[in-house]
Amino acid sequence: MTSFQYVLGGNNFRCQRFGRVPCLCETNLQMNVIQHSKETFQKALLSDNQDLVKLYCKYTKEERLLLEEGFHPGSLGSLFQPITVHSDSDWIPAHPEERQDFESFYRDPYRKTPNASQNTIYIQTIGSFGEAGEQTDQYVEWLRQYCQAFFYGLSVKLLPAVSVAETRCSFRVNSNSHNLQILTGDLLRFLGNRKPKDAFCIVGITMIDLYPKDSWNFVFGQASLSMGMGVFSFARYDDNFYTRNYAGRLKKRLQLKQGEYSVFDGYYTPPITSTLLLRSCKTMTHEIGHMFGIKHCQWLNCVMQGSNHLEESDRRPLDFCPICLRKLQVSISFKIAERYKALLRWMEEDQRATCSPEEGSASHSAILFPKPNEAFHTYKQWLHSEGIDFLWRRPFSVCFMGSSGFDNDWPKQSTTDDNSTLQSSYQCHCMSPANMVP
Repeated sequence: MTSFQYVLGGNNFRCQRFGRVPCLCETNLQMNVIQHSKETFQKALLSDNQDLVKLYCKYTKEERLLLEEGFHPGSLGSLFQPITVHSDSDWIPAHPEERQDFESFYRDPYRKTPNASQNTIYIQTIGSFGEAGEQTDQYVEWLRQYCQAFFYGLSVKLLPAVSVAETRCSFRVNSNSHNLQILTGDLLRFLGNRKPKDAFCIVGITMIDLYPKDSWNFVFGQASLSMGMGVFSFARYDDNFYTRNYAGRLKKRLQLKQGEYSVFDGYYTPPITSTLLLRSCKTMTHEIGHMFGIKHCQWLNCVMQGSNHLEESDRRPLDFCPICLRKLQVSISFKIAERYKALLRWMEEDQRATCSPEEGSASHSAILFPKPNEAFHTYKQWLHSEGIDFLWRRPFSVCFMGSSGFDNDWPKQSTTDDNSTLQSSYQCHCMSPANMVP
């Protein structure tokens, strides 16, 4: 059986897939922009398999128009942009991987899909997230709410917070950055023992830096995809982490003994800022996306792109490209418009209103603080753009009325009593890439 393990770190950032050797894909790096032909993108989104084309036909006309916006990345008014490689240290040139189109995702026998008995994403906080109080509880609640909107249709719940001591994990002081770190393998074992029976996956999050083994400097996180669990740190999302002024640097050398967890009492955690919230949301959704079997995206600018360093991670958008969006949608079966509405509500709801956390949250504090969502402004504007807004402003149409990719030769009859004839005609027109409109 093929197993997947993602190990994410800074200068030791890498992705390993055991059981299959990744190959270098055909990629055009001219002008540092990765470009694909329209025909290549059409095949990656739809497939040339008739059954998968039938599946694509189930989208509304508006949904298909949105997905097919990816055929023209970077053009004036386009919703989606091509990937730009800024240096050889970026993820794609540093880590050649096989591109995953929709069909290869759909046919993957090892990918996990939520079902009636396992349909909940659990979030486990590990260690302090700041001074105990409502604002700290609320920050974690914001993450939960964002994930519930992002993975629309699934339940997202917080498990009761645990201290570092409760995990019984190994720890150390990093000899270079002089900050405390905890061992990922021990944390994964702890999560495995704590994973509820109805969990689709469980993710541990912490404000303490991580390391996977003694020979590594650090990692951002580590996940076992086959086991549906992962652990990720937001410690290095502090704007001052790489400066000498970083408050998490220990002032004196400590001779630590394993089991002396009192060293974590009162240990520094980054302040809750809009940038920290955005980076945390982006990391969580990216890593949970891997739990569905979605690999690193090499098609368009996308939250599922790999990132080798923080600057590259900051360049990634908050949401999916059309191909990765289709992968998630077929896994959860949400309406695309409803998902976008939920994300927009998360950004626009009145954060000063007093309300109780949703059922399933481990927090019992009232929400009293305004959400620091200034860093989400670009994404909010994108959701308000005409190309997204039309999804819920226009009435939905019968899905076989043609789309931006297939309407040159498509009959324009608006009504018929024989929907099966319409469906058959559409499928015959679409089932071969050679028949797709260039």
